[in-house]
Amino acid sequence: MRIPESLAELGKKRMGDRPVEGFVYGGGPENPALMLVGEAPGETEIYDGRPFTGRAGKELMAFLKRLDLTREDVYITSAVRSRPYRWGEKRTRDGQTVKRKYNRPPTAREILAHAPVLDYEIANVKAPVIVTLGNVGLKRLAGADRKISDCHGRLLVQPVLRLGENGQFEWTEKEYRVFPTFHPASIFYNRSLLEKIHSDLNQLQSILSGEQN
Repeated sequence: MRIPESLAELGKKRMGDRPVEGFVYGGGPENPALMLVGEAPGETEIYDGRPFTGRAGKELMAFLKRLDLTREDVYITSAVRSRPYRWGEKRTRDGQTVKRKYNRPPTAREILAHAPVLDYEIANVKAPVIVTLGNVGLKRLAGADRKISDCHGRLLVQPVLRLGENGQFEWTEKEYRVFPTFHPASIFYNRSLLEKIHSDLNQLQSILSGEQN
């Protein structure tokens, strides 16, 4: 499934002059085995035009393999579709200092700007479970009071947040099955999280197989 082009253009327009670049569409079947909601694209994703194709993407594909799934089986998207960046300095091998763009977490305003895009996907992609990857996706859908450290590996059955006509987030009438786990990139900074992620994936596999509700 692919979002309407008019909605993508609206998302770009709503970003205004924020320090972001590019636009990455979500991708996958309309009736996937899972829907995965990440944070925002990085440099590799902007170049490739697909979500999760960089280092974190390789880890995510390994996680899917543990579930006996492939990229083609799932719908992959994120809370923000443009790459949020900040300028920083990097020292080259020859000792020169050059400016370059670094990834940064999206702001609340940037998440709000792209809310209609994710809302459309949530409403139109028929997934039995929505897997949020990290705190940004979790809070965007399940509420600002949720923390990944508290609810990873648990199935949340609840309404999710969507952008209302008043420009503020409101709860959907429908309940969704939301399964939070850590973002694949988290293991680059804390390798001990890998064991927790594998445990979460075991729980998720039991849910998908019908062993748990």
